[in-house]
Amino acid sequence: MATPRKAPGFTASIDRIPRELAAVMRPELPGLLKEMAAEIVGVIPEYRELLEGPNAKVIRVGIEQNIATFVDQVAAPTATTSLRDEICRRFGRHEAFEGRSLDMLQDAYRIGCQVALRRVRTVGRRHNLSAAVLMAFADALFAYMGEIAELSREGYLQAMAELGEEPDNRRRRLLRRILGGTAVARGALAELAEHAAWPLPDQVTLVALAPGSRPNRAALDRDILIDLADREPHLLLPGPVDEVRRPALAAALAGCRAAVGLTVPLAEATESLRWARQLLAFAEPPLAYCQDHLVQLFLLGDPALVQQIARRYLAPLADLTPTRRTRLLETLSAWLTTRATAAELAEHLGVHPQTVRYRLRVLERAFGDRLADPEVRFATEVALRAAAVARPSR
Repeated sequence: MATPRKAPGFTASIDRIPRELAAVMRPELPGLLKEMAAEIVGVIPEYRELLEGPNAKVIRVGIEQNIATFVDQVAAPTATTSLRDEICRRFGRHEAFEGRSLDMLQDAYRIGCQVALRRVRTVGRRHNLSAAVLMAFADALFAYMGEIAELSREGYLQAMAELGEEPDNRRRRLLRRILGGTAVARGALAELAEHAAWPLPDQVTLVALAPGSRPNRAALDRDILIDLADREPHLLLPGPVDEVRRPALAAALAGCRAAVGLTVPLAEATESLRWARQLLAFAEPPLAYCQDHLVQLFLLGDPALVQQIARRYLAPLADLTPTRRTRLLETLSAWLTTRATAAELAEHLGVHPQTVRYRLRVLERAFGDRLADPEVRFATEVALRAAAVARPSR
């Protein structure tokens, strides 16, 4: 990456600052970093997780490097800025991948600049710095802020190009707010939707995509909200997937593994996405629809409970070898589902009728009269169907 051009006025301003001032500034950096972080979090709550969460150390090192590089340039205007440049670009990339515009990052830079100016005024009084030096420092600091903002913009635009998205990603921010997991007033969503030029629908359908999926963006309808930066990429379609939308969606998702959730009220969008992701985990077709797999989704709604049902109601076959148990379960499932004769079951299973009769006798001995109870019979069938869903053929 080429070295960025210096912001207008930076060189002239930095040349008016005494080089000795760098030594005065360095001891102030740790306290200055803490003050900047606190003020940024106070003004921009969205950054609290960044500056106080598990990755806070990395972020703070980046901010510290930005500050230290400015001081380095006061000491030696030709000092290298390569590390700072890369960090600023990464900050911009992070904003893109988080679905935000650059507005908050630029606000954070401005806040940092204001905190630094307050500190230098305090230091200036302590060391009797002249008004001319303080003015030159302020000019250089604002020019420096312009440099780092431009570097972050470079990283942001590069990430947006990789994502295939427009620089103004208000729609992805809107999608993340809809799926944020906390209740959001419809009025607040409507305001966000208006800024994103996206009419707020009453119903939505979510689509889960396999990681790494890259749909044909040009083939996707313009009203579809898209988040491909998420670890589990997904789409939001306003309204249902009707006869018109369905073939267009299939064409746009050609070559992708995807699952289409159920159409739900806007406030229940997270449920539609949850079902779609569950279906994506076991569905065989590249593009599957939840409405075609409702029973399977129900059976997988509480896997631990279904496992308990299987242990209880399939216990008579627990001690058999895996191969023999699988064959008997297959026969039992076919019999419970069809109640067919041995000859019909044999044709269905592709085995000899005598084999089926033998298996049915084994099952009768194992289960006794348990299967005469409708409730036990239903629970056994639930266990068998859940087992079939949990072990799909690939």
